[in-house]
Amino acid sequence: MANLKGKHNIAAIDDVRCTVIETGATTARSGFLKELLAFNRYDVKTENEKAKDGSMLETFIIGVTDTLFNPMIAVYQKKLFRKDGKTVTPNYWNQKPEQDDIPYWQVQR
Repeated sequence: MANLKGKHNIAAIDDVRCTVIETGATTARSGFLKELLAFNRYDVKTENEKAKDGSMLETFIIGVTDTLFNPMIAVYQKKLFRKDGKTVTPNYWNQKPEQDDIPYWQVQR
């Protein structure tokens, strides 16, 4: 799972240069990110990861064709939106429960 690091990787997915959003994503995580980024009008590409011996793994590489896109910058500058109209927060991106209603001194870690 991506921790919103500032590193910017570019790779070829389906013979198209893409910014790598996440590697090692499960099927559910891949579907979540693909739906979220497609809703924000990004062209999303996914591809099965390959093991060192060339066999296909059950995890995915997720990328967008916009080579200037950086997920950390997009999330923290509040440029991504959810279907309900709210902005994407780091917790939402990492699929953790939202705790926006609770004062910071009462949040359990």
